[in-house]
Amino acid sequence: MDRERLSQTKAILERLYAKYNHRELIKPDPLQFVYRYSEPADMEIAGFLASCLAYGRVEQIEKDVGGLLDRMGDSPFEFVRNFGKSKRAKLKGFRHRFNTGDDISDLFELLRGIVLKYGSIEKFFVQGYNPTDENIIPALSRFCDTLLNAYRDSHSRNVPKGLSYLLARPEAGSACKRLNLFLRWMVRDDEVDVGLFKAIDRSKLVVPVDVHMGRLCRILGFHGRKTISLKTAVEITESFAQIEPGDPVKYDFALSRIGILEDCTGKYRLECDQCELLEWCEKQQAWKQ
Repeated sequence: MDRERLSQTKAILERLYAKYNHRELIKPDPLQFVYRYSEPADMEIAGFLASCLAYGRVEQIEKDVGGLLDRMGDSPFEFVRNFGKSKRAKLKGFRHRFNTGDDISDLFELLRGIVLKYGSIEKFFVQGYNPTDENIIPALSRFCDTLLNAYRDSHSRNVPKGLSYLLARPEAGSACKRLNLFLRWMVRDDEVDVGLFKAIDRSKLVVPVDVHMGRLCRILGFHGRKTISLKTAVEITESFAQIEPGDPVKYDFALSRIGILEDCTGKYRLECDQCELLEWCEKQQAWKQ
């Protein structure tokens, strides 16, 4: 970006941040489930679970994540730490699109091992985090690979598809939207994000890219790809880093509010006249694509 466009884009994004980045606007984002709890250990487990299931229709995510946490009682952390056959039985019958109660139970078995050995997901994650890495992707790879290998070792069989979907590996080309979303919640610290993880530099985070975010970032001219992949997410993150190098995912929540709350489709509607991105939409002629 040239200096003028950089300045204009930052001004627009700062207006969006000021408008949307408020605690009371979190719902219906799955981040809402983190704030059900006050203990950091419970918030971390609830956040990981909510981010893992953050795919599909917003209403269905709310219903399924809320119902699953209800099954887990007052403390998600204690449920995971004491996970066993009786608790696996409590998850029977659960389903969220591609994932079943058995998938969640397999995940909780792995998380139980983490909690018992390291005390928290953060302490386990930082075992594979290197501050000299260009971004968080290598640490994400180590995180997923270690967990999936632990499953193979303990069960002597291939990882089920449902568990693999919950722990999507960067090497497979996935944009890793849900894991990057979890890291944004845990690493950043503002009115919206929780900021529980203190050992990870927010400048290493990668933007969680889904269909909505991909469309809005194309409107902003941050990428020109037709499909959403890890390369797309990195390209978008690098564009945001030109504007906010120390915090490239700062504007993610605000932009996602346009996609979800304002139901942006990239095609012109009367509501678009009130949107801060209208000028950029007109320039990119997004609704003609």
